[in-house]
Amino acid sequence: MARFLVIATYQPQGARAVMAGGGTARRSVFEHAVLDLHGRLETFDFALGADDVYAIVDLPDAASAAALSLTISGGGVATVRTVVLLPPEELDRAAQLHPHYPGGQG
Repeated sequence: MARFLVIATYQPQGARAVMAGGGTARRSVFEHAVLDLHGRLETFDFALGADDVYAIVDLPDAASAAALSLTISGGGVATVRTVVLLPPEELDRAAQLHPHYPGGQG
């Protein structure tokens, strides 16, 4: 499983849905979508400011994360940004890889 940070900004239709159904209903809808992809919802929090939701999910792979993002964005209720989260051990492994790149450090 891979971890992803999902950042959502509600469109007017999505904001109306939150106002009508409440925050727990929105979290439930999101969690069911994650479960449909054989994933797990780790955290789901509303925020004030430029973004409306921050959620951390465990999903089988990047294709599952892309499907979640496309489904939500395609529904017109929110725009979504997805960030891959790397544990420190994965970054340790990345630091040991040295691909050749002309003009770069490798």
